[in-house]
Amino acid sequence: EVQLQASGGGLVQAGGSLRLSCAASGFTAGAYGIAWFRQAPGKEREGVSCLSNDGNTAYADSVKGRFTISRDNAKNTAYLQMNSLKPEDTAVYYCAAVAAGPNVCDILTPRVMIWGQGTLVTVSS
Repeated sequence: EVQLQASGGGLVQAGGSLRLSCAASGFTAGAYGIAWFRQAPGKEREGVSCLSNDGNTAYADSVKGRFTISRDNAKNTAYLQMNSLKPEDTAVYYCAAVAAGPNVCDILTPRVMIWGQGTLVTVSS
């Protein structure tokens, strides 16, 4: 079974931190890029971060310096460390496997191969 499972969302106060996890099963996630998207109520889905299979990263301007994308290929899991959270970060966050290649993250919203389910992040004032 090919699957991505996002977890780690929750309620946090502004300035706090959360780490989202994206566990892959049924395939080797290290062979693909991984990306995080988010969608807030009334807003379009936006790309948050992207990590290529060979380590290139990209971040939305709104999260640069606060969020860090990473992966542990031995655990077949990717992460999004979110620090200094702001109320405007409140959204449903989705992880996705994207195409392999060093340039896949040159576009922050690359073509998605596999979607994970969303996990809700709520940041209170």
